[in-house]
Amino acid sequence: MFESLTLRNRAFTPALFCAPMAGVTHSAFRRLVAEFGGYGALFTEMLSAKAVLRETFENSPYVRRRPLEGPVFYQILLGDTVKLDAIMERIRSYEPAGVDVNLACSEWAVRAQGSGSALFEDMGRMQRVLAAVRAGFDGPLTVKIRLGNEDADWQAEFSKRVGVIRECGVDAVVLHPRFIGQKLRRHARHDLLAWASGEIGLPLIVSGDVTGPEIVETRNEAFSSAAGLMIGRMVATRPWFFAVWQGKKPAIDHGALWMRFVDYVVEDFRPELRLSRVKMFTEYFSRNFVFGHTLFTRVQSSHSVEEARQRAADFFASNPAIDDRPHVLGIS
Repeated sequence: MFESLTLRNRAFTPALFCAPMAGVTHSAFRRLVAEFGGYGALFTEMLSAKAVLRETFENSPYVRRRPLEGPVFYQILLGDTVKLDAIMERIRSYEPAGVDVNLACSEWAVRAQGSGSALFEDMGRMQRVLAAVRAGFDGPLTVKIRLGNEDADWQAEFSKRVGVIRECGVDAVVLHPRFIGQKLRRHARHDLLAWASGEIGLPLIVSGDVTGPEIVETRNEAFSSAAGLMIGRMVATRPWFFAVWQGKKPAIDHGALWMRFVDYVVEDFRPELRLSRVKMFTEYFSRNFVFGHTLFTRVQSSHSVEEARQRAADFFASNPAIDDRPHVLGIS
């Protein structure tokens, strides 16, 4: 399963994708993941479409990418068609492997703009936006969605909306099988994947609670309808995740890897943005250790990147015990 997925005559091999994660899947992080390989494509973090007009490929850690990364999808956040022609022209200039429209985010600030899951709820506006994106981009186009609102008629409403998505020429759907507003502490509804796949009628990329191959193996019937998988939090925790999925056994020096990531952040980000990105990554990476909360708290309380480096170096020098089965519970 998931050996390859072809969209618009472009093959993504394997059909394993790194999920877009706000504050995490920037150029420095993608560079780190790319060093291990094993994926079919990476995704940028969620990009404000209008902010894209202000970004420069050469200098922006949000839109720039290195050849090492291979195929990269640009995920955009839209609420209307204002300046969409110019936005799509700019995105085309980046020569992305594909474009993904976020119809899933349920954060208040995103919904207040009419974007994310709020756009999914408004079928007329969603249709206009997706049709305009499709007209402005002839490469692989995907959308990321949730199940909708947990109402009595949610299945009928879901079917209507995915029908609009299909009619707009979208090539594949990334489904996070939770309802809008549900937090990650509740389990993803893998039991609904077969039904959802039938309603969507397009290649289905499944996101949510995919912690490793064993999930697919133990729930083979549920995942049999999926054309691909998207993994987020476990890749943020273990950037070598995809390589292990492919049967490789990379030698991991956790301390050196963390320090290398910090070097990449310093290279790509302006000084005032560096520390926050280091802290975001460390919240995930600390889960690799039995007493990872020590690393987490030391870095979170640091006031500079150099202070975070020194505190982390002290932690790694103590030869901390590794947790071979890290979990991401509690990280939103």
